[in-house]
Amino acid sequence: MKIERRDFLLELRTEELPPKALRDLEQALASSLATGLNQAALVHGDVHSYATPRRLAVWVKRLAARQVDQDVKRRGPPLSASFDAAGQPTRAAIAFAESCGVAVETLQRLDEGKGPALFFIGTKAGVATVQLLPSIVDAALKALPIPKRMRWGSSDAEFVRPVHGLILLYGSEVVPAKLLDTESGNITLGHRFHSTKPIRVSSPASYARALRQRGHVIADFSERRETIRSGVETLATQMGGRALMSDALLDEVTALVEWPVPLAARFEDRFLELPREVLISTLQDHQRYFPVESEAGALLPRFITVSNIESRDPAKVRAGNERVVRPRLADAAFFWEQDRKRPLSSLRPALDTVTFQTQLGSLGDKARRVKTLAGEVAAAAGIDRPPAERAASLSKCDLLTAMVGEFPELQGIMGAYYALADGEPAEVATAIREHYLPRGAGDETAATPTGMAVAIADKLDTLAGIFSIGQKPSGTKDPFGLRRAALGVVRTLIERKLDLDLHSVIDRAVQLARTDIAKTANASSLKPDNTVDEVYAYVMERLRAYYLEGNPAVTTEMFDAVLATQPRSPLDFDARLKALVAFLTLPEAASLTAANKRIANILKKSEGPPPDVVKVEALKDPAEIRLYDALNARQDAARAATAQREYTAALGHLAQLRPVVDTFFDEVMVMDENPAVRDNRLALLGQLRTLFSGIADLSRLPG
Repeated sequence: MKIERRDFLLELRTEELPPKALRDLEQALASSLATGLNQAALVHGDVHSYATPRRLAVWVKRLAARQVDQDVKRRGPPLSASFDAAGQPTRAAIAFAESCGVAVETLQRLDEGKGPALFFIGTKAGVATVQLLPSIVDAALKALPIPKRMRWGSSDAEFVRPVHGLILLYGSEVVPAKLLDTESGNITLGHRFHSTKPIRVSSPASYARALRQRGHVIADFSERRETIRSGVETLATQMGGRALMSDALLDEVTALVEWPVPLAARFEDRFLELPREVLISTLQDHQRYFPVESEAGALLPRFITVSNIESRDPAKVRAGNERVVRPRLADAAFFWEQDRKRPLSSLRPALDTVTFQTQLGSLGDKARRVKTLAGEVAAAAGIDRPPAERAASLSKCDLLTAMVGEFPELQGIMGAYYALADGEPAEVATAIREHYLPRGAGDETAATPTGMAVAIADKLDTLAGIFSIGQKPSGTKDPFGLRRAALGVVRTLIERKLDLDLHSVIDRAVQLARTDIAKTANASSLKPDNTVDEVYAYVMERLRAYYLEGNPAVTTEMFDAVLATQPRSPLDFDARLKALVAFLTLPEAASLTAANKRIANILKKSEGPPPDVVKVEALKDPAEIRLYDALNARQDAARAATAQREYTAALGHLAQLRPVVDTFFDEVMVMDENPAVRDNRLALLGQLRTLFSGIADLSRLPG
């Protein structure tokens, strides 16, 4: 029988939702609702979501009016327990029949291999969709990624913001429900200022159109975003420039307005004397404006704001935004002037008065640790040491400036400007700017050698210190940004091709941290001295994520195969992994991988390690002689290539062993009854395994 289908609409109307979370909430609600419908076996078409500052909505097309009837087969009690000696049904049989909604006489007696038993065979009618929707929607709302929910009024309901309206509309029919202490209906409200009358939604398909035409609301997030983007670009072009428009800012502005109206505005030319980043931070991060630059890349005294109203007097809206930004820029100019009245280095003593972490001491303590570590990193990597130490000693000073106090996001950036103003070398100033890099996912790493040394030292100091006091990240909690720090270290080393013994540097960082911890009153809280291995393992797990998320050719087994060789340098790790990926595309790879697994199993089962030396005179079988000769012919070239980190070439040499390895396992019994013969063959396999394991442990690969 054909099941009727109608569209379904869910709208949750709230107070202003958090703008940076709006897109995630929209997508999560649509996904959770679709999952709930699928789990309930409710057939439906496309799912379209909407999000504005004051509403989340989902339109489900062609949702079936009820579940499909299901064939049911249930096994009941054994026949021996279903009837008494007189043939009358027992309580067990009666209870089973009642649970199936039938009489005992209608149950069937079947034997499916576990002995004869009562069975119910029938059809379970599908439940009506309108009966299922309230619980499905409720579950979808509870599944939203909301870190902290709030209550409002006297209600016990909890959501990210107070809820003021709920639409559950199936076709033209309101689905009765009370969710988040709000009764469902078919009424919504439009724009806060442009539309004051309630809007009745007659059908799910008419929802977005009704809001646009009668409510002055563009409900579709993507459509609203494109309206803003094109409007801002048009205005910027009219001003003779181009807008600085990051995806994050565009998304946030889209989440702040329901009826976007871009407006061009300006600020005083004198503020162009401020550093570019100060202007951008003021306009973009603090005011959610779009800065405008010339075709040559110089900032113009212009910006674009996106209003949430279509004013009859746009000039007043423009003037209001210009009036708001003026004092902020004036404050920035004042901070810029005051900060430059004293050299950056003069702030170093004051770092000792600011706590970095109670057990790890002050910012001054951290700066001294980073200075020592940066110098040692620079020396180990062939980087000029004095500039690295100088940059590290100044790296935290700008945290005490007035500008960074007002604009924390400019830490490092302002330090570089002030260092240059003080006459510090350019490489020192650049390293101060770069030592925070990368600041987030997709951000660039430090590009200068001095910047790399200070960035690595700063991040490893934080990792070593926090691990030393037993506060490593757990779950989603990572207050010191250790995941970002660890990933920043490995990205810098690999992407900038910096060869460094990471384990040794971590060891030194832990030593420095433990020395400072021992000076505090909480010295007894020092962890047992396995911190170096813990930090190294943690960094390696971030390296695993770096490869698995960024390179589809790499699998976790490949990563583990290289990790088993314990490369001390991430750059060396990278070279091994790339060589392994290339090797596994060769036709010989599968056979040699299987052989390595077989060798590993044989050696594991043998008593003790194999002998170090193969006795040539004891080789009798032609297959083992050929393997020995081939191994001798290839191993020098393979070892030389491995020593030069030319791992692809080394594996290429070893790939040529495939025929003799295959023949050996086909024709030779390794575990011979004669102990001398067995030990000699184990020695031969041990040498073969050692040669391969110098690059990666192939036995860890599948196959």
